[in-house]
Amino acid sequence: MQTTAGRLARLGFADGARAERLLGELGPEAAGDLDLLDALVGTADPDLALTSLTRLVERDPGGPGHPSGPGGPGDPGGPAAPGLLGALRADPGLRARLLGVLGVSAALGDHLVRHPEHVALLAGERAVRRPASRDLRAGLLRAVGADPGDPRPRAAGHGTETLSALRAAYRGRLLHLAARDVTGAASLAEVTSELSDLAGAALEAGLAVARAEHPGSEAVRLAVIGMGKCGARELNYISDVDVVFVAEPAEEGGDETEAVRHATRLAQGMMRACSATTPEGALWEVDAALRPEGKAGPLVRTLASHLAYYRRWAKTWEFQALLKARPVAGDTELGERYVEAANEMVWQAATREKFVEDVQAMRRRVEDHVRRDTGEAAERQLKLGPGGLRDIEFAVQLLQLVHGRLDPLLRRRATLPALAALSRGGYVGRDDARALAEAYAFLRRVEHLLQLHRLRRTHVVPADPADLRRLGRALGMAGDPVEAFTARWRRHAMEARRLHEKLFYRPLLLAVARLPESETRLSATAAQARLEALGYTDPAGALRHISALTSGVSRRAAIQRTLLPVMLGWFADAPDPDAGLLGFRRVSDELGTTPWYLRLLRDETAVAERLARLLGTSRYATGLLLNAPEAVVMLGSDAELAPRPPEALLSEARVTAGRQTTAENAVAAVRGLRRRELFRTAVADLTGHLDVERVGQALSALNDATLQAALDAAIDKVEMERRAPLGTRFAVIAMGRLGGAEPSYGSDADVMFVHSPLEGVAERDATAGAHAVANELRRLLALPAPDPPLLIDPDLRPEGRQGPLVRTLASYAAYYRRWSSPWESQALLRARLSAGDASLGTAFLELADPLRYPADGIPDTAVREIRRLKARMEAERLPRGADPALHTKLGPGGLSDVEWVAQLLQLRHAGRLPSLRTTRTLEALRAAVAEDLLPSDDEAALAEAWRFASRVRNAIVLVRGRAADSIPVDVRERALISQALGYPPDGTEDFVEDYRRVTRRARRVMERAFYED
Repeated sequence: MQTTAGRLARLGFADGARAERLLGELGPEAAGDLDLLDALVGTADPDLALTSLTRLVERDPGGPGHPSGPGGPGDPGGPAAPGLLGALRADPGLRARLLGVLGVSAALGDHLVRHPEHVALLAGERAVRRPASRDLRAGLLRAVGADPGDPRPRAAGHGTETLSALRAAYRGRLLHLAARDVTGAASLAEVTSELSDLAGAALEAGLAVARAEHPGSEAVRLAVIGMGKCGARELNYISDVDVVFVAEPAEEGGDETEAVRHATRLAQGMMRACSATTPEGALWEVDAALRPEGKAGPLVRTLASHLAYYRRWAKTWEFQALLKARPVAGDTELGERYVEAANEMVWQAATREKFVEDVQAMRRRVEDHVRRDTGEAAERQLKLGPGGLRDIEFAVQLLQLVHGRLDPLLRRRATLPALAALSRGGYVGRDDARALAEAYAFLRRVEHLLQLHRLRRTHVVPADPADLRRLGRALGMAGDPVEAFTARWRRHAMEARRLHEKLFYRPLLLAVARLPESETRLSATAAQARLEALGYTDPAGALRHISALTSGVSRRAAIQRTLLPVMLGWFADAPDPDAGLLGFRRVSDELGTTPWYLRLLRDETAVAERLARLLGTSRYATGLLLNAPEAVVMLGSDAELAPRPPEALLSEARVTAGRQTTAENAVAAVRGLRRRELFRTAVADLTGHLDVERVGQALSALNDATLQAALDAAIDKVEMERRAPLGTRFAVIAMGRLGGAEPSYGSDADVMFVHSPLEGVAERDATAGAHAVANELRRLLALPAPDPPLLIDPDLRPEGRQGPLVRTLASYAAYYRRWSSPWESQALLRARLSAGDASLGTAFLELADPLRYPADGIPDTAVREIRRLKARMEAERLPRGADPALHTKLGPGGLSDVEWVAQLLQLRHAGRLPSLRTTRTLEALRAAVAEDLLPSDDEAALAEAWRFASRVRNAIVLVRGRAADSIPVDVRERALISQALGYPPDGTEDFVEDYRRVTRRARRVMERAFYED
């Protein structure tokens, strides 16, 4: 039988026996209080919470451990006072807040033992209400005996008791905030801003103490400027508070030297008031090292002296520090003047010579210092280590300084608001900004929990499993909290470091900061490290490409030296930076001597950026561009990416082919046109200008125009070789995806050929001519060429591969009348005219209509046959070894499932419902909903799966340059495809899971709609 100690250990206490003893010391009611036990178990550290609670109850006048409590020497024998435990039973909010703090912070537990009256701060409505900053200031001023209403308050004294009172009051407010923090009642932004306001209030109280200590302070105006996290209102629980002091004589025309002397004494007194050790400890160090000349400079300067220094002597890092400047105490009006004047210089700092390089060099010095001083512990540094808070802050601040001179919306002090502004302005990608913000918020929360434990300034993640367990539990992590915390911390740190490198060292910053004043050149020695940081997997190869593009003294090389620093950053934003750079070199080799190409990239930023993204995403588009490099001009305008009308395509294709003297040359010219239009469609697809339905329509129109122009050439050649007219009308009937206007980039052209002899021409001669045309058409389109072929697949014809390639209209009619099977009726649902004689095509479709749209619907025997064929296809046609769930065509919930549902509905109901007579899958589903044949929710699930699977098939071709029906197994290829679909670099698993989820839902609908009567 399990003991009480064992049960407590199982519930989460590290030392079950000790927990049993401490609960017993609290008294029988506490030991049996399940709500109290649940609250303890729910804390970050149940053992710590119980220990502190026991100590606190001992100080409780109504508690069992106190001399006046039950059983104590002062017990009068009457009913016990409610005491702390009674209050915890009566107030669940107080219980959650008090135990939440005690389970996180041993230091605040010690504070409550010294000041048990502060428990009241956690009770009632005020416990969850955020205090106004003026109330924080008033409370701390009253603690030192100063009048909050006095514009220049003076403390009642400056001795140890006064300073101890300040610390006790400060920690009471800290307790109130921590309780809201650990119970989730305050957001990270609220916590950091309140900590900053509380620090400002303590500085104001410290200044009041200094005024009491130094007579004559009336002769000076002193402003305390918060810097760093305090200035940005993003302070943590225990941190040095960075300040700068500005002074002026109280009276206009007063003695500045005397004013600075008085102000220096006040500043020193204020710093001591905050940092001196008392029985209540110290608050924190006040650090004035960010002042002009640092620790070597005077502690206090006048406003004019500050500005003179910044204009003449300030270093780049000092302007970076001034980003955060904010008046926090003392003379507000003087402080505002200081900040306003400093801001005018801050936002011009990026124009300074070597600004970006200076900031980067300073960051490297900080990293070297951390590694030198902390050694292996640098990897556990939340603040200064790789992927730490400073990485994110430096990247954000540099981007602000570079772009904020022209964009006032970026001028924010705090990191997260600044990051959000950078994202809104397009300076940081939305996904990158979200990842950085998540990492920053997580690291800040961990930092707070570390500091709350002992109220000590620390940024090092502990190695002790007990400490890691407390952190994981405090963050609400399930399972093994040590493992979960470590994994999430490492993941956020790695992502923050990657994005820091990507943003902070991005060559684009150099171009933005220094152009047009000077040309941005790329240093080969710095390039390899930068390329590795940006995500190039073969930096040595990348350097070779860069060298080939930029070496020499030609104008071409000079323009490339200007372009490449910018474009390398854009390649880094693409899924495959190495492929992007390689593609750029190859395109530049093709077009580099063309005068307009590099000039276009240099002068049209949108073209260069879109080209970089395209080359780094799609091998398919890159291959098209290499064989049609002049198409790069399309990238300059969204209007250029709109699909051309089918009539315009057909007209151009015929004119282009008509200029040639041979059929082969005619088709080659038409394929050149097709190559250009495929590029247009691919770019519009990748940039989000076309949805997947419109992509299919654009590809179908292009294929129709290609087939028509090639058919014209084939007929001309056959007639020339026969030296006689063809003698028959000829039409190409689109089937399958081509017929449905739903092909992907890698789809074959499913067609059937039909002809009809002209009057007076023998059917035998006409059929021979039609066969010659069909074979010549297939040959011409299959000739080797440097672009994706349009392969003709005639296997959907009657009798399949065993049947004649071409039939007359009468032969089709006879066959369908006698031999037609359900699958052929189903195939004819996609039939439409693609090329050739329009009247013949119309006649063929009129012939097909009774088969595909039977007046009374298909019989039950045909329905059963179609269902049997569907099941057989799933069993037999899926490639061996393929994961069915990831096969976009034949897998569960894939294209086949959706299309067969639509087609069965058409076969059963289109005879009486003309709205269902369409060759397009989604149009058929929408019509079925309108006719009450399919619930709208089912249509939405099927359509979502069809679009997703179609987009995946297209993305596979775009990324890999060749068609495939399955999501690839290769991790890298899968990642490239997911990014081409718009997922972030770490979103591959989300992509696959989304696909599985969408197709599972569609499969459930298909099984119900297709197999159930």
